[in-house]
Amino acid sequence: MVTTMSHDHDHAAGSGRGRLAIALGITTVILAAEIVGAVITGSLALLVDAAHMLTDAGGLTIGLIAASLAGRPANSRRTWGFARSEVLGAAAQAAVLLGVGIFVLVEAVQRLFNPPEIDGGLLVVFGIIGLVGNAASIAILASSRGKNLNLRAAFLEVVNDALGSVVVIVAAVVIALTSFQLADAIGALVVGALILPRAVLLLRDTSAVLLESTPKGIDLADVRDHMLELDHVIAVHDLHVSQIATGMPVLTAHVVVDDSCFYDGHNAKMLDDLQHCVAEHFAVQIEHSTFQLEPAGHGEHEHPTHD
Repeated sequence: MVTTMSHDHDHAAGSGRGRLAIALGITTVILAAEIVGAVITGSLALLVDAAHMLTDAGGLTIGLIAASLAGRPANSRRTWGFARSEVLGAAAQAAVLLGVGIFVLVEAVQRLFNPPEIDGGLLVVFGIIGLVGNAASIAILASSRGKNLNLRAAFLEVVNDALGSVVVIVAAVVIALTSFQLADAIGALVVGALILPRAVLLLRDTSAVLLESTPKGIDLADVRDHMLELDHVIAVHDLHVSQIATGMPVLTAHVVVDDSCFYDGHNAKMLDDLQHCVAEHFAVQIEHSTFQLEPAGHGEHEHPTHD
């Protein structure tokens, strides 16, 4: 016997499309200003920040598209709809961030040995423009960053941009006051060091979802033990918990029950108990669950089981 417990979710409501669109508009304006500033001042730190802004603009575009797709309803061909598009969007943004971080570090090291002349005064102006714009984007995305991986990726990108702008301003002030031209390359190195760890962490989290790893906050052994505590449950095998998208964990399991449950009508109560067990008992509620109830002798007819 197989049963599925599921609930409709309004993923469009949590997709943050409006906030992403506003952040994308701000980022595009800052990008144009920083490109102009990098050409005028010759600053690597500002050019790197502009390159970072360019990838962020692309990342926010990906995020916006993913958020729109995630809101589409499921159908017979895509039974989960486009819910996983937010994970794919976040993974793409993380990959872009990683590439930018590596480029920044390589280019900055080269500049350490051959620093160009930088106009510190103009660099301060463009750094402030970038910081103000990034601060506005952070304010827009901050309250929704925990809703899904896609919004988290977008928030991390604008935070990295803001930190990059701070570094540009500090480097510009140092150059203006001391004429220490290496400050520009050092600032670029700092920006790269800020980008890489966040990109790696985001790639790790998105990869875990795509590889259908057990979601954070769920102990598979604890789930199994709690199910075994239910009356009439003899064994649990082929237990899998994965995640379709943020906030959408799914569970499947084969549950061996007393043979009498198939004759006295107790199976219906068993299904209710199992569904309640995984939906209410754990810190992460699993609302999408599928159970196959089996008599004790059924294992002889199955392929080897997976714990």
